Amino acid sequence: MRKFKALFLVTILVLCCMLAGCGKDEKKDGKIKVGVVNNPPSESGYREANVKDMEKVFSEANGYELKTFYSQKNDEQLQAANGFITDGVDYLLISAAETTGWDEVLKKAKEAGVKVYLFDRMINVDESLYEAAVVSDMAAEGDTAVKWLLSLNLSEYKVIHIQGAMGSDAQIGRTGALDEQFASGKMKKVVQQTATWDEAEAKKIVESVINSGEDFNVIYAENDGMAKGAVAALDEAGITHGVDGKVVVIGFDCNKWALRELLAGKWNYDGQCSPFQAQIISDLIKSGKAPASKTIINEEKGFDAKTLTQADIDTYGLGD
Repeated sequence: MRKFKALFLVTILVLCCMLAGCGKDEKKDGKIKVGVVNNPPSESGYREANVKDMEKVFSEANGYELKTFYSQKNDEQLQAANGFITDGVDYLLISAAETTGWDEVLKKAKEAGVKVYLFDRMINVDESLYEAAVVSDMAAEGDTAVKWLLSLNLSEYKVIHIQGAMGSDAQIGRTGALDEQFASGKMKKVVQQTATWDEAEAKKIVESVINSGEDFNVIYAENDGMAKGAVAALDEAGITHGVDGKVVVIGFDCNKWALRELLAGKWNYDGQCSPFQAQIISDLIKSGKAPASKTIINEEKGFDAKTLTQADIDTYGLGD
């Protein structure tokens, strides 16, 4: 009888433990479960640095259990975010492919007690649905680049505008200031077309303009990879570019290899976009405190080929 009672008590204790959730994998080792929805590292040098930074900071050694999903398709990102919520992550971190379509997912996260942080890019949702957004001011990046371009006081501005993935925060922000110039008539839009961050597609866009015979003297590419593709088309056609060339070349992200093109005088301008948001988010998570502001902006600048130094490349350049 005593053995039966003892066995009965042990059974009850085991059942209570299971009901209390002490058998859940995410709690037994004390790790903080984080789901990251991001664009793929193959997108650009910027994104590769961003992904590496996330994986470094949200590591097991730092007390995290990390799950990641990478896609440039918004619908696939939404599906992955829903999956992370269902899996019971504690935190959901999002760099969205597009600014729209996220309301229902973030509402679901809030109902499930999953805290959301945005990084790199903003999305169009009520700010009550996320803890904070650690982002670049993409519109400011565009404004800074266009103001620099206007400071050249060219007699005319005939612009090939190569856009990033349409609907992304980066594309919208970097496009805005240039669109204002097109609308005012200060600059002429030779072509405005997306290459979706892709070097080869950017090369095709510029080749098409060259083959059409239409004149141009500015290439405004919304990331370094697309600027590289554009310059390849210029080189093949024997068109000069950079500090002493016919065509002004503008890129964004400040990869080291791109800044070296500036230092050599082959490009004219590169706009900084910092990929390092992970540590800021980790500090917020571990502090358990709400940030003073919902939006935390990375400080960034633009670099002119005529004033860039090797020290700038060493300090601000991404990659090797």
